[in-house]
Amino acid sequence: MAKVTKTWKIGEHAKGGIITVEITGKIICVIGKEWDVSAGYKRSSNQSNAKEFTRGTAEATDPNSENKLRYFLEDLTLYYYADEIMEWIKSKVHLKQYGEF
Repeated sequence: MAKVTKTWKIGEHAKGGIITVEITGKIICVIGKEWDVSAGYKRSSNQSNAKEFTRGTAEATDPNSENKLRYFLEDLTLYYYADEIMEWIKSKVHLKQYGEF
């Protein structure tokens, strides 16, 4: 199982400023992180030591996974960024829809 990870450094438009998505097989994990100001304030700063403060997980095989992830993301950030992140997730893994076998 390959693990795919992407991090968005959104800053003041997201709680904590950083959102990371990890996809391992059919498990999708969205992680909210607090910006590590000791590493710098710029978007180019190394935020690998940012502290996790929340995590939402969904299985791609769950027919309600897209709604769960979208609601979680919209609680963390603006609709625009939530939509950008959802589009990236859907480009990496197929999310099962209701009525789909």
